[in-house]
Amino acid sequence: MRSIWKGAISFGLVTIPVKLYSATEQRDVSFHQVHREDGGRIRYKRVCTIDGEEVPYSDIAKGYELPSGEMVVLTDEDFADLPLSSSRRIDVLQFTPVEQVDPIYFAKTYYLEPEATGSKPYVLLRDALERSGQVAVVKVALRQRESLATLRVRDGVFVLETMLWPDEVRTADFPFLEEDIEVRPQELSMASSLIETMSGDFDPAEYKDAYREALQAVIEAKVEGREVVRPEAPEEEPAAADLLSALRASVEAAKKGRGSGTEKAEGSEGSEGKAGGKGEGKTGQKKPPARKKAPAKSRKSA
Repeated sequence: MRSIWKGAISFGLVTIPVKLYSATEQRDVSFHQVHREDGGRIRYKRVCTIDGEEVPYSDIAKGYELPSGEMVVLTDEDFADLPLSSSRRIDVLQFTPVEQVDPIYFAKTYYLEPEATGSKPYVLLRDALERSGQVAVVKVALRQRESLATLRVRDGVFVLETMLWPDEVRTADFPFLEEDIEVRPQELSMASSLIETMSGDFDPAEYKDAYREALQAVIEAKVEGREVVRPEAPEEEPAAADLLSALRASVEAAKKGRGSGTEKAEGSEGSEGKAGGKGEGKTGQKKPPARKKAPAKSRKSA
């Protein structure tokens, strides 16, 4: 990884020099716009809408459009005079429980690596923060933009997560919130049962980007001149008659999708038969052998 920023964590009178790295990357398949006939790249020119002339990059400035349609032109000198008090510093403002920070505020994640001279104070603050069970609320300026952020520990490394400002989070103002929608106790109970049945430890390695893999396969087939085969669409389940029936069917499907491990653990006591529909678990009736499914795949959503 290549560092994209150098600065220091300012913690009271302690200064910890650090380097900043992007902690995430998008794995989308990128494309160019090309001419369909010959594959030639499409180029765009920067043309002024007033005189029709092509404008060199050195003559381009930033403009803020007023409601009247008039344009206010800002130069590099205008931006240079703006105050960025936390430039090149990550100022620790306070420490707070992580559950008090709504994830909707998080924008971008970075790793912080200590410079050689800052290793000891870095480890000291890291261990103290991890022991506290809290996160540090900080202020930082990156790319000419001042942001709030949190500082937490992940795998022995400080993680800086920049945050949106409160006025950048939209209010969820939807008409249904004002409606008096009645939920029956049976429906709530069945929904809770479905959640309990589908609960499990989160392992991100169990999931994959099926669309990106299929798209990459199409590209590779094009390169090799092979026929592109369209993957079969999964069969759709018939629609349930009402909400309660849909929830009940979902619970049954989720129980079956947990795999054969549950059946082995509970089958001797007939718990699977009791949870099933009519006719299952009757005395003297032999159960058909269960079809084994891969637990990880069966719990994924398309």
